[in-house]
Formats: sequence, structure tokens, C-alpha cells
Amino acid sequence: MPANEKFDIRGINHLALVCKDMKKTVDFYTGVLGMPLTKTIELPGGMGQHFFFDIGKGDSLAFFYFPTAKESQPGISHAPGLVGEGDITSAHASMNHVAFDVPEDKIDEYVERLRAAGVECTDVVNHDDSETQASPEITESTFVRSVYFKDPDGILLEFAAWTRELDERDVTVEPAVAVEV
Repeated sequence: MPANEKFDIRGINHLALVCKDMKKTVDFYTGVLGMPLTKTIELPGGMGQHFFFDIGKGDSLAFFYFPTAKESQPGISHAPGLVGEGDITSAHASMNHVAFDVPEDKIDEYVERLRAAGVECTDVVNHDDSETQASPEITESTFVRSVYFKDPDGILLEFAAWTRELDERDVTVEPAVAVEV
């Protein structure tokens, strides 16, 4: 795939999400997923908190806690279901899910670890170029293997493992244009 010739983007510095309970968030991301907590900030004027977790390769996942934040709304603020087990639609400008890159040879083991920790998750999904876009087994066109689960706030998360290099053959769909209603 071609490199970015306009900006020297080296990855994700951090992705900032919003949680309802920072303690539950810290317990999940450090205790269940093992992500080190690297920075904690108390926002001025009682506005809340901003915490950062190391997700590897110099990238971070951050959470804001705003005591006055509105309640989440499944289907608007985030996907209501797990992939393959319900509706995953979310509103324009929402964050649908976060996919963490994991080693391909560990994904089956990670499903078992999640379940052992009491986290509901999907079976492994082998995303491919078939009509259904997924197969129970790895096929010639499988490009990523995934398992989906949610955090304590219902944020859809994914462990994703690339299975092959992507190239120009993987960019064949024309972008959709907004439908006026």
C-alpha cells in the first residue's frame, strides 16, 4: 500500500473516548486487558478526569470522565450489538469500535482468556472476500481474524490479526455517496 505523501503520520498518538466510571474503566483496561496506565489528569474546575493507557507501539487509548456527561445511547453513541450477533450500526460522527492489533497465532488463546475473565465475546471471525464477508475457517481471501467484545461502557472492541499483506487488489469498492432523506 502507498505511504502517506502529504503528512508524516506514524500511527495513533491517542484515541480519546468517554467513560461513565473511571474506576471500572481502569479495572477493565489494566486488570482484564493488561494495558498499563501511563498518565492521569484531573481536569480543572471539577470538569472530570483524563487517563491514558499504553496500547503498544507508542500508541495510547485515553478516556475522559465527565461527571455531567449524558448517558450513552446504543445505536447512536456506539454499536448496540456484537458483530454477527446483532445490529452494529452507530450514528454519523460516532466511534463504532476500536480494533487492537494482536498476533495471529494468539487470537484463539485470547478468546479463551477473555471468556475466563468473564468477558462476553464472539467466536473468531475470519473476515474474507466472500459474499458473507466471513467464514468459519480461514480461506484464501481471509485478510483479518477478529474477536469482538465490549468494555464496561458498552464500547465495542476488537482484537484483530492481519493474515496477509493488503495490496491494490483490496481496494476495489467505490465510495458511497450520502443518501438525502
